[in-house]
Amino acid sequence: MEQHVIRSVRADEWQKVKELRLAALRDPAAPMAFLETVEEAAAKPDAFWQDRAAGAAEGVHVRQFVAEAPDGRWDGSVTVFIEAAGGRDFLEQVVEADQGHVVGVFVRPEQRGSGLTDALFAAALEWVWAREEPVLERVRLFVHEHNERAGGFYRRFGFRASGLVIPKPDDPTAKEHEYVIGRP
Repeated sequence: MEQHVIRSVRADEWQKVKELRLAALRDPAAPMAFLETVEEAAAKPDAFWQDRAAGAAEGVHVRQFVAEAPDGRWDGSVTVFIEAAGGRDFLEQVVEADQGHVVGVFVRPEQRGSGLTDALFAAALEWVWAREEPVLERVRLFVHEHNERAGGFYRRFGFRASGLVIPKPDDPTAKEHEYVIGRP
């Protein structure tokens, strides 16, 4: 892991947030893992990225964690946001219970298998379980039916398939499986 520091983004780091997102969207697995293209993301104005970084830094309803190398380069990221019971999720479905939702998982190819993803997930789940209000009983994420590498990692980390299968929002011919992990 080259002595990476795992930490939350800061509001003024919007340019690094943008750079890492664009790198993630250029990855060959991006069409399975993300709901936007590199072209769509690159076209967004600086104000979008500034707002995104500021929101992910506050940590009230969303927090983005990054893996920062000694030279300052970001080699990975994971974001988790809070879904409130009774609210609506990204599919406009009613959320049954207060829960965390992991999105935007990415580790640069040269760092995969190094333990960086484990460290990012540990930080994200530590933040979720430490919340006092609301107390979250579970965290979920969705994985594309053909993204075996990601599914294998999530299972190894302790996530389990819930049985919920949905069409991929941007490709109804593909399926996404919900994985969940309960409060320890």
